Amino acid sequence: MIETFQRTLPNGITLSCRASGTPGRPVMLFLHGFPEGAFIWDELLEHFAQPAHGGYRCIAPNLRGFEQSSAPPAVEDYRPHLLVQDVRQLAATESADGTIDTLVAHDWGGAFGWGFANAFPQLLRRLVILNSPHPGTFARELRENPAQQQASAYMHFLARPDAPALLAEDDYRRLWPFFLAMGAGAERFGWLTEPVKDQYRALWDAGLRGACNLYAVTPLKPPLDGQSPDAIPLLPRERLTVDVPTLVLWALDDSALLPGLLDGLDDYVPALDVVKVAGATHWIVHEQPQRVIAEIAAFIRRTQ
Repeated sequence: MIETFQRTLPNGITLSCRASGTPGRPVMLFLHGFPEGAFIWDELLEHFAQPAHGGYRCIAPNLRGFEQSSAPPAVEDYRPHLLVQDVRQLAATESADGTIDTLVAHDWGGAFGWGFANAFPQLLRRLVILNSPHPGTFARELRENPAQQQASAYMHFLARPDAPALLAEDDYRRLWPFFLAMGAGAERFGWLTEPVKDQYRALWDAGLRGACNLYAVTPLKPPLDGQSPDAIPLLPRERLTVDVPTLVLWALDDSALLPGLLDGLDDYVPALDVVKVAGATHWIVHEQPQRVIAEIAAFIRRTQ
């Protein structure tokens, strides 16, 4: 059973959360991306909360700026370290010592998962990333790979001040193609049913400004015409290394995040498992939830 609640953190941010499992059990925390919300994890929350599957305390927050979570107005309120702080403070409300047994993260959630694992390895036992680029390889590909530059060009639209209003027009006609262009329709994967669309409408009706601020604040965007790729920052290595056991589950038909992002990843993440999934897109959580569950479960067994 999924429970929902609001959790106010010491930094003043309130996160709307979905959870399953007994409080006090080891924490499995799930972070969503754009343009999604915590509800995408429901099947995983219920699975891993069962005693037969680990009996975890599973919790999925809506990130700041999404659904009923706090949505501070300033773009700078969405700097990555602040969302990493949200994760740390949320974990401390669920775990006596603030530790997360397993952090599972997708898309933008993965950006904060990578950041948390780098900043607080002592608080994390293992990390699972689903189609979310590591900042080191992402910066490299945005600088050097024209194909990834083109695939990421949409980020500039989402960073525009008028993007939330444009996205909301005509029943979100500019948002549905994020899914449909990767085969979410009935003729292929079929997961974007009317009830699921209603879940997305309710999520987006709460506002899109905070979500778009993630794109506005990040310097990791492809160069515009006439711009030098040298403007894309390269972080120091100590900000990029991840020393906890990490599973990267990568759907190969992701048209926004190309497989070249995996090249050289093991240089930053020594304890790395990579599982490539053919015939799946960026929305693999919707398309193949049982495959995702099976890969996470196998990874947990390998890293006990």
